[in-house]
Amino acid sequence: MPASSSSTQPISLATASVNETIGGIGMTPIEAVLVVSALALVSARWLPPRFRRRVAIGATAVSLVSAAVLAVAGLRWQMVPVLVAVVVVLPFTARTMSGKPGGRRMRWWLAGPGSAAGVLAIVAGVGTAITFPAPDFPTPTGKHAVGTTVIEWTDPDRPEKWTSDPDDGRELQAQIWYPAQASPDKVERAPYLGRSEAEVNAVAEGFGDFLGIPRFVLDGQAKARTNSVPDAPVASGKEQFPVVLFSPGGGMGRTTNTAWAEELASKGYVVAALDHPYVSAAVRFADGRTVRWAEQKFSSDAEARQLSEKLAAVKARDLSSALTHLGRLDSGQVKSVLTGRLDTDRAAAVGMSAGVGGAFQAARTDERFSAVIALDGRPYDAHPGPYDQPALAMTSQIGLEDNPTYLPELGQGLERSTTTAYMLTIPGTTHPTFTDAPLWMPPVPSLVGTRGRTEPNRIITELTIGFLDAELRNQPTDLPRLFSRHGFSKHRELTVYDADE
Repeated sequence: MPASSSSTQPISLATASVNETIGGIGMTPIEAVLVVSALALVSARWLPPRFRRRVAIGATAVSLVSAAVLAVAGLRWQMVPVLVAVVVVLPFTARTMSGKPGGRRMRWWLAGPGSAAGVLAIVAGVGTAITFPAPDFPTPTGKHAVGTTVIEWTDPDRPEKWTSDPDDGRELQAQIWYPAQASPDKVERAPYLGRSEAEVNAVAEGFGDFLGIPRFVLDGQAKARTNSVPDAPVASGKEQFPVVLFSPGGGMGRTTNTAWAEELASKGYVVAALDHPYVSAAVRFADGRTVRWAEQKFSSDAEARQLSEKLAAVKARDLSSALTHLGRLDSGQVKSVLTGRLDTDRAAAVGMSAGVGGAFQAARTDERFSAVIALDGRPYDAHPGPYDQPALAMTSQIGLEDNPTYLPELGQGLERSTTTAYMLTIPGTTHPTFTDAPLWMPPVPSLVGTRGRTEPNRIITELTIGFLDAELRNQPTDLPRLFSRHGFSKHRELTVYDADE
């Protein structure tokens, strides 16, 4: 395959506009129209005679057109009960549409249960759409618009250990979010899960298999659009932007922290999130190959630990390889919209969950990284040792009591920093809070915490940016004061590990 590729194959603009979600209700405009017309159709029989026929005709027409549009754009499973209600009611509505305004109707004791069942089916569809919405990404608050591109490269110094061909090199992929020039409102935004419909479907199927859930549950994510514009022109000027390398959680892929990445990019950072082939659930390359997760088996806690350390080492080398490749993009060795705009001398390694092990190992083994951030994960390192970068670890609150070794091991990892490190527990959060999951998972406190769908991302990104501004931009930032501004107490949620003390 080519050494690098940043081409995108976006889904049509017409499809994208149909799939834009109305904030708060978890439905697209055409889905909302279908729901309203279905309710009108079910209710037509009970209206006064002078309205009955006109409402029935209008509701039937709108329902059928809406259903046809959804069939072309992609029907989400939440709308199936609504369509069932329409199909069941239509034969009975035909009598109303063809008769006179005062014509004979089905007796109420026959029509009543059918209408009630239709309303319940519609309510079920609306309820599941609200409970499992398509992600509605918060608008980035920085001064920059956000562009995105996907890069691929082969690491010439690393054979691929998961294949039997000795000539296979380690092929990698990353999605970059970067400060961009503003684009017209009607310009197509990037899909959430991939560059093309084929990639979106492959990734959704891979995630479904990895998580053990039916593929259709991920319909919302598959149809979602982000705030980023594919391959948009980079922000005007000559400023070189600091770089943030991101390793996702176990089995997850490059897009799982999109809202966080977009906010950082809007504030002047370039975020490169990696797919880790054979570790991420599904990685689809530009040439059409899909690499699925390679299941790793273990029979004891000791073997599980060894596996975690092994995977962390792979991710650490992937992060270092990505930083090297970004240097090639910046120097012009590889054609890119970002040539001349990357400051790879100011780089941070960030991991989420299982990706934290890779980020900490990258900091220890690669002095080019200037800072390290852990999003609700611990370090895994077969050869632990000191590292010279400042560190920030943010952890969830719910569920910590179920894993008594988590915080002590994280604290030990932070103590190895030869400079200052911070550990901050954010109340009201859970493990999925540190990803995009609150935007699409059911709003159940045990799943996504108690801070709502968008508030966790706002807090986590603000704290991330405050730390990065201090460490990569040398901006005077009193980090403990920044943490306390969010209500975090040094005596309860915040621990500072200062090497000078």
